[in-house]
Amino acid sequence: MPFDRPMIEIDEKLSPIDLLPKLEELWAVSANCIDSIEKSCPPGSGSPVFTVNGRYTAQGWTEWTQGFQYGSALLQFDATGDERFLDLGRERTLEVMAPHLTHVGVHDHGFNNISTYGNLWRLMGEGRIPENFWQRQFLELSLKVTGAVQAARWTVTENGSGFIHSFNGPQSLFVDTIRTCRALAVSHQLGHLLMGEQDQPISLLKRLVEHATNTARYNVWYGEQRDAYDVRGRTSHESVFNTNNGVFRCPSTQQGYSPHSTWTRGLAWAMLGYAELLEWLATQSDGALDECGGRSRIEATFLKAAQATCDFYIETTPTCGVAYWDTGAPGLESMEDHRGVPADPYNRFEPVDSSASAIACQGLVRLGEYLRVVEAETSQRYRQAGLTTLNTLLGKPYLSSDEDHQGLLLHSVYHRPYGWDHIPEGQSVPCGESSMWGDYHLREAGLYVQRLARNEMDYRFFGPAAR
Repeated sequence: MPFDRPMIEIDEKLSPIDLLPKLEELWAVSANCIDSIEKSCPPGSGSPVFTVNGRYTAQGWTEWTQGFQYGSALLQFDATGDERFLDLGRERTLEVMAPHLTHVGVHDHGFNNISTYGNLWRLMGEGRIPENFWQRQFLELSLKVTGAVQAARWTVTENGSGFIHSFNGPQSLFVDTIRTCRALAVSHQLGHLLMGEQDQPISLLKRLVEHATNTARYNVWYGEQRDAYDVRGRTSHESVFNTNNGVFRCPSTQQGYSPHSTWTRGLAWAMLGYAELLEWLATQSDGALDECGGRSRIEATFLKAAQATCDFYIETTPTCGVAYWDTGAPGLESMEDHRGVPADPYNRFEPVDSSASAIACQGLVRLGEYLRVVEAETSQRYRQAGLTTLNTLLGKPYLSSDEDHQGLLLHSVYHRPYGWDHIPEGQSVPCGESSMWGDYHLREAGLYVQRLARNEMDYRFFGPAAR
């Protein structure tokens, strides 16, 4: 390993039960935030993306955050049983989300549609909401459509496999997309196919496996001397391909500092995406996986990527578990021992990105739970690192305590290179603001750990499982 010790100070004694008081506070703050956003960002206005001076604002790029807005209401119901939020999430999904199902210009189907239609379908499957035949048919048709539309964004590589290309175009493989593969997973689980030219049936499972395999190959490093910056577990935001022959050309980035440093939110997407896909693969038949290369090979590829990225996060993140926005951000050199002390969101040099940590902590706990039976010692390391990080995010200065602030999780960063993030007066880097994805993923992580604490069925995007 390139680092002589893990940097996160992992609390080995922390349990999910210990976090229940903080989770109660989370849901109380969350309810106020959802209500406030609903009043100021009604249907028809731009999708809220991040806060400026504590108020959610839109930011045109792609409409990838609306599912988090209404999915948050469904998570709030799930965690608290307050049916007011179920009604809100259900009504807004029906009223607003349909265009996202057939949006052919984005790779974000798993973000928008699994967070809304998918959560409603999951809640019905878990028995949390009443079974209704036609509601189920509506939700399942929606989920079939979104997976197929996402799978149609396909670029073929030089070896004949391929990947779901990003909104940048057919040359672009984003690391983010690994978590939106949930759309393909659920669509396949429901028995759906993508139909191509001359009625050619295209397996969504095969496309999911090929995309995830190519992401693991090109967007994740393993310390195998691939290039001069090959550090095990680091990721690149984007891989660029020659679309004439499918040959890989170079790593790239939009939101990170450089192609050869690690944008931590991209790292977190890989951590959580691979952990969830490993859970999902365990529910699939050997026969289905045989057609995609076989269970052992697929699971080995996904597990290698999951462990490498989770190890890198543990080894490069400050002691509290909250990451700076990019591990190679140049201002970090001006911060003495920045990994050996808790992250400082109010420092003068580089912003933290709490949203990356909200995503990462769930990935760590999920990977730990996945490995619990087969690798107990390794499992404990991941699980406890995730709980330690979540514990930090559920307290000051990250969980909002200002009733007038519409954000739940403070100190999130969207696009540092473009300068989109608000810098408060008296500060030199962005801080104190929130994002739709950060708030949503803190809720997801909180719901998952709350269910662990109460020994309830696991929260999984693809349906119920009793513990």
